[in-house]
Amino acid sequence: MNFSATRRSAPLAALALCGSLALTACGSKGDDAPADAAKAPASATAVTVAGVAISPDAALHGALPDTIKKAGKVRVATDIPYPPFEMYVAEGKSEMTGLDYDLGQALGAKLGVTFEFQAQKFDGIVPAIQAGKYDAAISAITDNKEREKVVDFVDYSASGTGIMVAKGNPDKIVTLDDLCGKKAAVQTGTNQQKLLDKHQDACKSAGRAPIDVQAFPKDSDAQLALRSGKVVADVLTKPAAGWTAKTADNGAAFEVVDDPAAQGGYNASPNGIAIAKNLPQLTDAVQKALQSLIDDGSLTKIFDKYGVASIAVKSATKNGAVD
Repeated sequence: MNFSATRRSAPLAALALCGSLALTACGSKGDDAPADAAKAPASATAVTVAGVAISPDAALHGALPDTIKKAGKVRVATDIPYPPFEMYVAEGKSEMTGLDYDLGQALGAKLGVTFEFQAQKFDGIVPAIQAGKYDAAISAITDNKEREKVVDFVDYSASGTGIMVAKGNPDKIVTLDDLCGKKAAVQTGTNQQKLLDKHQDACKSAGRAPIDVQAFPKDSDAQLALRSGKVVADVLTKPAAGWTAKTADNGAAFEVVDDPAAQGGYNASPNGIAIAKNLPQLTDAVQKALQSLIDDGSLTKIFDKYGVASIAVKSATKNGAVD
């Protein structure tokens, strides 16, 4: 499967500002709710996510918009499948799993509400938030300036291109420079192939032979080349690399190397939880809940469950796009 450098940084479809939508589609649904709106109490029961018990925080629950407290849930859109972020527990089943789903359950537990996930095609997610169908989306969405015009983001990961090698890393690959003069597999036409092509100048400047780039129609073909020893590495997105290394032969076939200078991968971009602009209280509460999960180590454990601990953020930021 051809994974983009981060989740689906493709052009945003139907990116109309809320003001251009019918008023019925953009009705107020959050921060201006009556002060006496019913407040659903936070559950006293801890929820276990990725082996971590997470308990509600009364202060964070109290900071939620009244409409969310009254409903007792946050309506969350996600485009599924997109492993390891979004998956079904089994083919033909509707029950969801994946990094984003687990993160949503952890945030909901911390906030004392339910994060109710619903499947939604990716290019319709942001317009559906604008129209009031969802309060938020957790779907490995790249946080960029274009999207920040119409939704707010709380960034939870930063991911780019990674390097996957055979278990035990027999060729001692750590950085892209280590691929100079060696054979490396990549999927044809991807950002990862462009990255390797661009790195040839660095190999030349260092007085080393160029990377022998072996391009394949599918990444599964690149993985086969790595399994058979025809190449020393498979260069693909870091989330895909982490998940493949975690699951292939129960983790016995591959491993992912971490360049100290690019922990989240090369050319990493932030992925964020998209939240409706008219729910700033929800954005603030989610940001604080995420920071709490970072501080107590829960976030790292959730990411590690899917083999991608290195792409977890160290600090919860709001609207952290750099482009």
